[in-house]
Amino acid sequence: MSTDNNPAPGYLDMELLRFTTAGSVDDGKSTLIGRLLYDSKAIFEDQMEALELASKHRGEEHVNLALLTDGLRAEREQGITIDVAYRYFATPKRKFIIADTPGHVQYTRNMVTGASTANLALILIDARQGVLEQTIRHAYIASLLGIPHIAICVNKMDLVDYKEEVYNDIIAKFETIRAKLNLKDVQFIPISALKGDNVVDASTNMPWFTGSPLLELLETIDITTDADFDNKRFPVQFVIRPLRDEYHDYRGYAGRIAGGVFRPGDKVTVLPKGIRTTIETVDTMTGSLDYAFPPQSVTLRLSEDIDISRGDMIVGEDNLPKISQEIDLMVCWLNEKSMVLGGKYTIRHTTAELRCVIREVKFKMDINTLEENTKDKNVGLNEIARISIKTTKPIFYDSYVDNHISGSVSIIDEATNNTVGAGMII
Repeated sequence: MSTDNNPAPGYLDMELLRFTTAGSVDDGKSTLIGRLLYDSKAIFEDQMEALELASKHRGEEHVNLALLTDGLRAEREQGITIDVAYRYFATPKRKFIIADTPGHVQYTRNMVTGASTANLALILIDARQGVLEQTIRHAYIASLLGIPHIAICVNKMDLVDYKEEVYNDIIAKFETIRAKLNLKDVQFIPISALKGDNVVDASTNMPWFTGSPLLELLETIDITTDADFDNKRFPVQFVIRPLRDEYHDYRGYAGRIAGGVFRPGDKVTVLPKGIRTTIETVDTMTGSLDYAFPPQSVTLRLSEDIDISRGDMIVGEDNLPKISQEIDLMVCWLNEKSMVLGGKYTIRHTTAELRCVIREVKFKMDINTLEENTKDKNVGLNEIARISIKTTKPIFYDSYVDNHISGSVSIIDEATNNTVGAGMII
């Protein structure tokens, strides 16, 4: 294998695509990622040697590419993925971060973690098994998390003799789920991760498929409109006061842009005080910018000195977020200890931290049937429910559909400091 894995010219300026893999147990997620990295020449020689040695120790005739991401001993012994494994690679066209997530039902929370920042969800379906309950579960979570793009990879086509009718039958069954979940951009690819068909190069075994191989899809799918560029949202993370002679009067507000485009001269409002002011400069480590947009991290200087601290938000003057203490959430519960109705928790919303109480469980979602269960109000590990909370002070938010950053919260157990829930604001 080549060791030429150096970044291409302009590497730091290349567009980044984050994608997550999902699917039932043994659908071949880790093998697919290994094949993708191997065929795109993104594996170093020492990594390849380690894979060959590990495969030989397991008594396997060929190199097991799944071992590239299955790093835990328990994963390799069982041939499954337990933890979220992240891999980074680049082609001349784009940079990628892959989150390889587990297929077991009990690791649904790991899938939520890996998918929370993804531009694309890659869902595998075993061609022999067809659409399973876990397929529906992962498609629902992808829909719940608002992942803009879905790629359905029908894997192990080599084990069904590359038959087009098998592939078409799976597509027809998934389309009935797609209609219920309101999934918008869904594309289908028949592949063999083991053999490499339609992963990096087009398959000669499936001439009936005229679409793009997976890597070409990943390199070309349009993600420029995935972020919210309309509504200005700038959660303040840190107030910068150098207190040095050359920056004696400098006061800037640092953070990562959650939405909208910020320019010098823009009229803005500072929440929660509601003070109106004007952006003077948009600064970075390398100088001032004419404009900035998500997800850039910048420092805003304002025309007036205002009492602003971490957790405040700078927004557009005429498009304010919603402001309330009564919030409805869809929540995925991430802890073995069930949610306590009436319980008090800490929540983190953008850069703010405050307390809340669980007021009501409105329903739990039966992911297998996609029906709402209004009778069972006990929310346990990996379950998804709609709840209402009341916070100790107002928060400024958007719906999760409109803005993933200002529309999401983390729920934290005050006793253990563990993150116990991931919430999407309705």
